[in-house]
Amino acid sequence: MSVAALHSAPHVLPIAAPPLREGAVAVGDDGAIVAVGPRAELRAAHPRLPERRWEGTLLPGLVNAHTHLQYSDLAELGAREHDGFEAWCAAFDARYPQADPGGWGDAARRGLELSLRAGVTCFGDVVTDDAARDVLRAAGVAGVAFLETLGDDDAGWAAGGRERYLARLEAADGLPVGVSPHAPYSVDGAVLGDLGWIARGRGLRLHVHLAESRLEHELVLAGRGRLAQLVREWGWSLALLEEPAGVSPARYLDERLALGPDCHVAHGVALDADDRALLRERGCAVALCLRSNRTIGVEEPPLAAYLRERSPLCVGTDSLASAPSLDLLGELPPLRALAREQGYRDDDLDARLLHAAAAGGAAALGLAGRVGALRPGARADLAHLDVRPLPGEPPERAVVERGAGACTATVVAGALHTWG
Repeated sequence: MSVAALHSAPHVLPIAAPPLREGAVAVGDDGAIVAVGPRAELRAAHPRLPERRWEGTLLPGLVNAHTHLQYSDLAELGAREHDGFEAWCAAFDARYPQADPGGWGDAARRGLELSLRAGVTCFGDVVTDDAARDVLRAAGVAGVAFLETLGDDDAGWAAGGRERYLARLEAADGLPVGVSPHAPYSVDGAVLGDLGWIARGRGLRLHVHLAESRLEHELVLAGRGRLAQLVREWGWSLALLEEPAGVSPARYLDERLALGPDCHVAHGVALDADDRALLRERGCAVALCLRSNRTIGVEEPPLAAYLRERSPLCVGTDSLASAPSLDLLGELPPLRALAREQGYRDDDLDARLLHAAAAGGAAALGLAGRVGALRPGARADLAHLDVRPLPGEPPERAVVERGAGACTATVVAGALHTWG
């Protein structure tokens, strides 16, 4: 392997190391990073190497740890605010059947293109319809396509649901896929356990929606509430409706699925201190999707508590059906403001948020060290932002506050894509 190119900028944020003033990244001809360091040193070591000089800031390609790319043509739903989870579900359920089942792949490709333009190069993509399954590999980007299942009760699973899901996994052989039981309230307990067994038997990652609203707590704990009524209306004959678990959704999920570092959850809005401690003990990361929470009209996550407790965090946009854009950096300003509102005062906030949006997502997807940080041996996935810190302003703060919409180029495994 030989060094093929040098990318340099006044500000380089490796994420895995402190920010570099006048830094550079050397990229090999195999699409991996060879070296990261001061520009003068790398320039001296490789005097004849072609250099791409950027103004502004270079950082690793970002990691969207929770999205549904196939819903990228449902942006009219994410462009307006909804009056709670029930109202959003009604709007989604009215729109979903109108979509062309064969068109989910095209929609996912459009969403992926929008994401690349925003500096996102790795995805935790939840795939409900398999027409969208192969999009990540076809584009040459990193990530995991989590094959989702929902509405599976124990009887239906035994009567053919299990075989159908196994057939989906077999059809995806060789693709970067994972297993995604939708949520504790939408998949029966025995099915959750079996999906965990299936995933671990194949060495696959797990990903679940958890505690997106307090309605879920009512259903799992006591078998009542509006979400329980909705589940009945949807025709899901789940055991929880007749025999509630008597514990929180997090505890219930752990008892059935056995949470661990091979699993990450999305949202984590309605989790109390005991629930959060359980996830930390299990090494289970939470993908924060604040703009989606606000669009749907549910509660906000206990972000300051997550930060103080050193919970493993990552960031997701969710889909365009519940968020205004797929620009992951657009999640960071409201997260920053929320953390401050909730009383988090430490000076590391901006660095913590950037870490969650890059290396934190990589760890949640089982890709730590391979993406999400600028370090030798990692994929040469880079994002250039037209962001120039003000005098005395930490570069992390500049990116958190002004990075949304500022990406002008993305490098994917060494290949350059410019966006103007």
